[in-house]
Amino acid sequence: MAEPIPYGHQSIDDSDVQAVVGALRGEWLTTGPAVAAFEAEIAAVAGVGEAVAVTSGTAALHAAYAAAGVSEGDQVIVPALTFAATASTASLLGAEIVFADVDEETGNIDPAVADALTTDRTAVVAAVDFAGHPADIDALVPVARRRGALLLEDAAHSIGSTYRGRQVGSLADLTTFSFFPTKNLTTAEGGAVVSTDLELAAAARSFRSHGLVRDRALQRYPDEGAWHQEIHRLGLNYRLPDVLCALGLSQLRRLAEFKAARTRVFDRYQDGLAGIDGLQLPTKWDDVDPMWHLFPVRVQDGRRREVFDRLRAQGILVQVNYIPVYWHPYYEDLGYRRGMCPVAEKYYREEISLPMFASLSTDDQDRVIDAVREILG
Repeated sequence: MAEPIPYGHQSIDDSDVQAVVGALRGEWLTTGPAVAAFEAEIAAVAGVGEAVAVTSGTAALHAAYAAAGVSEGDQVIVPALTFAATASTASLLGAEIVFADVDEETGNIDPAVADALTTDRTAVVAAVDFAGHPADIDALVPVARRRGALLLEDAAHSIGSTYRGRQVGSLADLTTFSFFPTKNLTTAEGGAVVSTDLELAAAARSFRSHGLVRDRALQRYPDEGAWHQEIHRLGLNYRLPDVLCALGLSQLRRLAEFKAARTRVFDRYQDGLAGIDGLQLPTKWDDVDPMWHLFPVRVQDGRRREVFDRLRAQGILVQVNYIPVYWHPYYEDLGYRRGMCPVAEKYYREEISLPMFASLSTDDQDRVIDAVREILG
């Protein structure tokens, strides 16, 4: 059998290796100059003044919700079609999760549904840029504003994307990124929080470092000594080390290259899989320019499991993104029930993510296209 084709894969070259080796040979392994440089470049890509590097996309969500002040009694609206961390990190802060259904075309949160679900207890409306396609942020901003809530964009899939000519990261009150190996750039593990509000960014930065207050002007007991630091609000150690930020800096230099390569893969799939009965291809709105993270197809007529199993048997390691979050037993045990978000559930029952990464060869992509055509032909 031919070599397996993963559904996602990191793109590492010699410059990345050299960057990491350089950091290892330097004076700082963590909390040093590479972190500051990486944060500055992430902020530039996002079109904001400041970024906060953290240890994962999940940590970014946790820090962002904490910065937003989410706590017991608050409600956080989350799309049903996402990885569980979009909800679970708010749950860990005591919030009640309100699951919203998604748009049939993109899999992103439906603004009208979200609007109908808001209450006076809504603290955050969270949107997810499914597969890299930005959510309809301009429709979601007034939804949040009407309730005095913040808008969070979970952009784990979409760094480098634009929405109506504006950079993802500059659109919502808070935006989170993930740098897991399968994402659009990697720091091995890692993530970041960016914000259009410097006070929110500062709150995320504090949470990222145990909540420690080192600025004497902000301390309760500033005359204790030069060593003194205080904790006013609890945080965690979510600091991303210099070694991984050095990798991220190297990866950022190829971000445009990664985007162009992923666009070529996306377009080639669209051409190669067009016209297959029972197969729905992903939608791209005219006013967005995505950095594609996934290529999600929808297999109709109840054949998703068959197609998934047959592709896997051929070494094409497809994935499914995602089980509706409230189907997880944790949320089921809290009283959430299947049927709440029918569009998301239908999307899940049909979805398969085909291999999508910058270094996917045309031969391997042809192998995927041919296999899908043969199964559904």
